[in-house]
Amino acid sequence: MMDSQCEGRKAYITESHKRCDAIGISVDQVFSQRILTEKELFNRLDTCKELIQDAEPFLNQLYNFVKGTNFFVLLTDENGCILSIFGDESILTQAFSYKMMPGAYMDELSIGTNAMGTAIVEGFPVQVSGNEHYIKAYHRWTCSAAPIRSVDGKLIGVLDLTGYSELVHPHTLGMVVAAANAIERMLEIKVVNDQLTLSKVYTDTIIDSITAGILTADLEGNIKTANKHIPLMFGYGVSELKDTKVWELFQGWDTVVESAGVNRHFIDEEVLVNSKCNKIRFNLSAYPIKDKNKKLSDLILVFKEVKKVRKLANHIMGRRAVYTFDKIIGQNPHFCNVLDFAKKVSDSRSTILIMGESGTGKELFAQAIHNHSNRRDEVFIALNCGAMPRTLIEAELFGYEEGAYTGAKTTGNPGKFEIADGGTIFLDEIGEMPLDMQTQLLRVIEEGTVSRIGGSKEIIVDVRIIAASNRNLEEEVKKGNFRKDLYYRLNVLPLRLPALRERKEDIGLLVDYFNTRLSKRLNKKPYLFSDLERQQLLSYDWPGNIRELENFVELIINTESMPNLSGQGDGKATSRRTSDISGVESIEKITLAEVQKRHVIQTLQCFCGNISLSAKSLGVARNTLYRTIAVHGIDCSVFEQCSVVEQQKND
Repeated sequence: MMDSQCEGRKAYITESHKRCDAIGISVDQVFSQRILTEKELFNRLDTCKELIQDAEPFLNQLYNFVKGTNFFVLLTDENGCILSIFGDESILTQAFSYKMMPGAYMDELSIGTNAMGTAIVEGFPVQVSGNEHYIKAYHRWTCSAAPIRSVDGKLIGVLDLTGYSELVHPHTLGMVVAAANAIERMLEIKVVNDQLTLSKVYTDTIIDSITAGILTADLEGNIKTANKHIPLMFGYGVSELKDTKVWELFQGWDTVVESAGVNRHFIDEEVLVNSKCNKIRFNLSAYPIKDKNKKLSDLILVFKEVKKVRKLANHIMGRRAVYTFDKIIGQNPHFCNVLDFAKKVSDSRSTILIMGESGTGKELFAQAIHNHSNRRDEVFIALNCGAMPRTLIEAELFGYEEGAYTGAKTTGNPGKFEIADGGTIFLDEIGEMPLDMQTQLLRVIEEGTVSRIGGSKEIIVDVRIIAASNRNLEEEVKKGNFRKDLYYRLNVLPLRLPALRERKEDIGLLVDYFNTRLSKRLNKKPYLFSDLERQQLLSYDWPGNIRELENFVELIINTESMPNLSGQGDGKATSRRTSDISGVESIEKITLAEVQKRHVIQTLQCFCGNISLSAKSLGVARNTLYRTIAVHGIDCSVFEQCSVVEQQKND
């Protein structure tokens, strides 16, 4: 068979060139004669989604064999339309310059002699290299392509591996043929899967190819077959499993049988497994097998490792998304437009970059977007890139394996991306992220995988990324402080929050909202603002934005008086009324910063220096409070002494 293919190679190239001559294709042509519009491509991809999904793992495997050697992999439909393309960046850039991209047709009519188009015409695997291509521009390529056929023998697509012509090798075509055959076998398996039988051959060949623990059992709990992963996951030997009842392996067997008996789905339910060493948790899916009379006879059980402790993640991290869009106050037209846009993009998988000054509510928006999305029941993780030591940020984001570095936990530790799998991660102050971490973040976005420090395993994660910055990232890119490619990856859906001074009409609404909410929390009466005081609030510029306004309202409620904002919008000074011994009122001039400092000190004293309780009382994050303490140079040692005294009292 191989000899006949070699002898016929020149013949099919010659015949293809004759067809191109007859069609009138120009040898100087560069681009395909037919490229679908965006809408047409979307429809085509939807039509071919099953082929794309079935072929994707084999395309990845094929590419991994040649990764780093300037090759790229293509999948086309039965007419030569490119459905998927990926490979090494340098050669892929060259291919894109020739418009070899999804939607471009690679049939002979559109682009002349090439492996994909000629394989469609001839109906068998072909390799076309150098000047065997009809068009001169493609003489630089070597292409190996093999048809993909459905179970009934109909051509449904073509798999191709393309590189530079000097890399031509007959084994390349062999790899492509093997991958195409594997795809066809998978298609056959899917057909057989729709007509499940109790065939031992079926279970032995299929379940061993899946990276999960799979076993079959009858309704009496007798284990009939088990793939190679079950002994590894459960710690039992093959002979031991044969003498073990399935209900001895995990808790909940009766529930599984009951669900299967009434055709109720049992998918990815967490179960406690009695491993040989200890009890561990797995995700279990159960699939019924029915006989010819449609009576339940056996069950296929699929055990998968619980990748993420999603249900416990909120407790572990101590954070969850609590804000929703109905808690965001504002009537400014521009602000309302931003709000509407945020709602519209909530369900998108694309990254969001929220920009705005400090205190404008970037995390509030991130939480609201998460809670408005289809990920609302999953994990929300917030991470401040600017408040974390450079040496710890990599471990926090990506986790680490046992013994990865001195001081690491002996069991290793998952990173934020692992914990946020299926949910959302909010990266605040992204502009503060070190450049080397930016590179790793870009890889996570592009490949959807993370690798722990000290580990080699690539962990697949499905995380929606929302980033935020109060910096001008475009300027940071120009300065070389921020990666240009990462900026464009993050800035897919930009969201710019206006400063409070740009939405003056919202100040009154926010003051009333904070006045009501904070007074309830502090168990105090709401403050009654005079018209003059409200005018002072409106005339002030609020450089700290909403956060500053909220803190100021809390100060007013606590002191039951409002200092005059004498700066008239310059944000520099406030005044406070005091009384001397004679009862005559005088004015003590203090800066707004001093008001903030005194209020922070007072709060720290109330809670004996406890940062968590103080931050909660102030309505700010712990990191924000730490920064405020540092900015004002507050000495916390006195509060620690207060704490010791208080503890002694309690003792």
